[in-house]
Amino acid sequence: MTEQAGTRHASVVDAVLHDTLHSPERGVVVDSPPGAGKSTLVVRAARELAAAGRRLMLVAQTNAQVDDLVDRIATADPHLPVGRLHSNEPDPYDPLLDAHESVRTSAKPADLAELGVVVSTAAKWAWVKTESPWPQAIVDEAYQMRSDALLAVAGLFERALFVGDPGQLDPFSQVGAGQWAGLAHDPSMSAVGTLLAHNAELRRHRLPVSWRLPASAAGLVSSAFYPYTPFTSGTSPGDRRLTFEAASSGSAADRVVDEAAASGWGLLELPERHTPRTDPEAVAAVASVVRSLLTRGGLAYGERSPEPTALTQARVAVGTAHRDQAAAVRAALAKAGFPEVTVDTANRLQGREFDVTVVLHPLSGRPDATSFHLESGRLCVLASRHRHACVVVCRAGVARLLDEHPSAEPVELGAEVAFPDGWEANHAVLAELAEHTVRTD
Repeated sequence: MTEQAGTRHASVVDAVLHDTLHSPERGVVVDSPPGAGKSTLVVRAARELAAAGRRLMLVAQTNAQVDDLVDRIATADPHLPVGRLHSNEPDPYDPLLDAHESVRTSAKPADLAELGVVVSTAAKWAWVKTESPWPQAIVDEAYQMRSDALLAVAGLFERALFVGDPGQLDPFSQVGAGQWAGLAHDPSMSAVGTLLAHNAELRRHRLPVSWRLPASAAGLVSSAFYPYTPFTSGTSPGDRRLTFEAASSGSAADRVVDEAAASGWGLLELPERHTPRTDPEAVAAVASVVRSLLTRGGLAYGERSPEPTALTQARVAVGTAHRDQAAAVRAALAKAGFPEVTVDTANRLQGREFDVTVVLHPLSGRPDATSFHLESGRLCVLASRHRHACVVVCRAGVARLLDEHPSAEPVELGAEVAFPDGWEANHAVLAELAEHTVRTD
């Protein structure tokens, strides 16, 4: 960790906590790039608000996020009573929480009303009724929360801290929202977007350092996906290393893994071809890269420990754009003897961290470039999960595909322009990967 980065980060965190506790405005917004310590900030803010005597409701977007935050708070402060408000469904929360004596779980808000901190999903909070609102709320992953979900819970609290990553996937909606495009009350907008549109005076902060991304990745991810809110890596070149005890066999998979270990990035390029989404050759190539990572005695060196850490299945992940692609890769890895490698879509990998990631490029083998595959947030998630290296598997021809299919989405008056532009972000990433390309035979 560079001393300057640590000082900058601490200064911003202190300002966030000061404004959360003392600002006259009802809200504080914190923009966080990937791996900037967002969850750590939320946990610290929760503890300080509880210590100040403010009853706190904490809102997250998924049950997994809720369980993780409850576990983190209880681990950081075992004496702080924390409520986990859950649904009435079977197995509504992670059994890991039962190991914490300070955690109380219930499906009834009244059972947790006297606790200083209560955590649940936005969907569960929307059903809660109260005569006396909570003095304070923290909304985690606020950029992934739709504005209609915020409206459903806004009456439950007086003040709030909103924390999220503006560069990742937009809120998900199962129905079209075109009829509201450009309107101030568009329910498909992010909670933060709508909040700032109506409350421009709110205090806004930006965490300036990514503690996850290595020096080799922070510059690209910052410039491609956060051009107006740049950030730096918390580590310097050389602070992290990835080595392999077994030498390369000369295969394309081994060569691209060695390139990624040396530079932080690797592109395994397959011959240009239009393919089905579950491209068998691409799936096999991904499996070959994972096999190379896990059978050559990989060792990860970093600032967390003077001793290297073995590269295991738990520290490797594969990211895809579609669930059927993830299922195909998962089956191939299970057959190859690597069933514990995490394989999932960008939506489900969001917020997670691994030593090495392998990415099946969203535009690989496609005949067109749709808005789904061009969404900058999807590529941002896939390119920002790693601490050491990222290997991308893709068929050749994506740059030409982008040029032949410029954005043709309809222009909607009054609607906020999505930025960064997915077309430009894809070109920026491809330009970097071009310098670290290994082509298959």
